[in-house]
Amino acid sequence: MFQNPMFRRGMRVFNAVVVFFTKAPVLRRYLGRSFAEISYVGRRSGRTFSTPVNYRLSGDEYVIGAVMPDQKTWWRNFLGAGRPLTLRIDGVDHHGHAIAHRDTRGRVTVRMRPDA
Repeated sequence: MFQNPMFRRGMRVFNAVVVFFTKAPVLRRYLGRSFAEISYVGRRSGRTFSTPVNYRLSGDEYVIGAVMPDQKTWWRNFLGAGRPLTLRIDGVDHHGHAIAHRDTRGRVTVRMRPDA
């Protein structure tokens, strides 16, 4: 189902709409509290990618949950030692280092510690 080209196209459209709303001045105040756009360089392609995510602040780290992780690939860029990540919240870029972790139940979280 998730490899279906129509589904993937639909997800691209959905992501574009979410990113648009997070950039709209009036809506950004409300969506910016839990939605952000991440940007990162692919570990194999070297290309820059951006996608909307839901996040929360936990202490001095940003925690991003990967919804349906087996159907997504973006979080795999942060396995092992992790990689740099930019988190755009309310129009402000937060740069840091992110590491992905998969728990025993298959849930994936990506923790990003901002640069000092």
